[in-house]
Amino acid sequence: MRIDCFGILMTLSCFTIWGCGSNPAPVAVDSSDSVAPDSDVTTSPPAAPASPESQPANSTTTAAASPVYTPAGALDSWHRWRGPTANGVAPQGNPPLNWDESTNIQWKVKLPGYGSGTPIVWQDRVYLLAAVDTGQMPEGAASSDDQESSGRGGRRGGFRMSTPTPKTEFEFKLLCLDRQTGETVWSRVARKQVPFSGHHPSHGFASSSAVTDGTLLYASFGSYGIYCYNLAGELQWELDLGDMQTRAGFGEGASPALYKESLVVTWDHEGESFIVCLNARSGKEVWRQARDERTTWATPFIIEHEGTVQVITNAQNRTRSYNLTDGALLWECGGQAGNPIATPVAREGTVYCMTGFRGYAVYALPLSARGDISDSDQVVWKYTDNGPYVASPVLYDDLLYFTKERRGVLSCVRADNGEFQFENQRLPGFEGLYASLSAAAGKIYIVSRNGTTLVLKHGPQFEILATNKLGEGIDASPVIVGNQLLLRGAEHLYAIAKP
Repeated sequence: MRIDCFGILMTLSCFTIWGCGSNPAPVAVDSSDSVAPDSDVTTSPPAAPASPESQPANSTTTAAASPVYTPAGALDSWHRWRGPTANGVAPQGNPPLNWDESTNIQWKVKLPGYGSGTPIVWQDRVYLLAAVDTGQMPEGAASSDDQESSGRGGRRGGFRMSTPTPKTEFEFKLLCLDRQTGETVWSRVARKQVPFSGHHPSHGFASSSAVTDGTLLYASFGSYGIYCYNLAGELQWELDLGDMQTRAGFGEGASPALYKESLVVTWDHEGESFIVCLNARSGKEVWRQARDERTTWATPFIIEHEGTVQVITNAQNRTRSYNLTDGALLWECGGQAGNPIATPVAREGTVYCMTGFRGYAVYALPLSARGDISDSDQVVWKYTDNGPYVASPVLYDDLLYFTKERRGVLSCVRADNGEFQFENQRLPGFEGLYASLSAAAGKIYIVSRNGTTLVLKHGPQFEILATNKLGEGIDASPVIVGNQLLLRGAEHLYAIAKP
């Protein structure tokens, strides 16, 4: 039984926030991260999987959508938060099946500071964000009494749900590493300042992923700035959108989304929320739309369908689709649960949005929709008794894999009709998860917070191929490039590959 107490169970994501942005977002401390025996958790495929609440799909629902924007050369990289095709799959990847601290470790490097943001890769370069506490107080810093009275440390009713507001300066850093050796190619301090708020105890100040088109590199530290560099590490522009007031002071985590010349940033918080589209080359604002939303940590998903490029955002009140050209609202759908973190995925004219905090929602929605489709027969199919809290799903061929809440429990459905292939399968050895799912070469990679990675066979049957364990916790999502797997742990970045 879970106690539904805001102070205990309130969580973030995707900026993840973990490995989450969404990137996963931070998640509040539960009484236990492990999976207790539940009536809805199975160890073998159910004889008769549940059926979704479905509506007949019209012809436009199954019309093939144009692919998401994938720059030339990106298919053998991992240039954004959810990979080259934005669904967690590396189409040209084939990493090892087995590893541990002494097996198939190509290199392992200690990272500065802390961050749970998933790395990205362009060719032989790895890019990631970190926040480093310098231990230095700035001149003229406010006294500790003044800082405690500022009310920005995440207190509610006298109970602190976030870490105390720091008193020392942090360096918000963007790192570039050599993918073959792990050596640092360059490091840039985007900003140095004392953070104005704390964060969730299992979170940090660097939870999002960068994104690149192979020419320019974009990184968001949220309230601490959005930055554009070239791949040599030369600053092109920077932008300050203000200070976020996140729920319970848990921090930030959504990653920016890139589509050709457009960079889209969501700004959902406890203040005036909005979504903004920037010119990716100059950083100038193209359009902005106000949003009736509280804090979320879900990264936008951008896809073209029938000649219109849509920006799809998942949030607590509504899932919405905006026209990338001018920000006009195309369609919206209610029914999501709290604290959306998972990033949507799409296939053949249908987008899949899901949440799993204080309720569940897995919705298959038609990209051809217009207007408010809440509770209408335009919803292709849906579930309201399953769904992930932090981890984004993986969509591999015609199968959609997702976890339940943030427990080590996995389900798989057919993407077209929502029929379960297997449901609520326990993931052995897991103690909760923030990392999103990844896939390559007919295998699904799922990582627990305790450093355990399960490799599953892609298909309608639940089959574990390998169990691998590293010596530190992992919240960032697995990154697959060619024969290499990158895992960002609590202190180190691992490159896993056969010799």
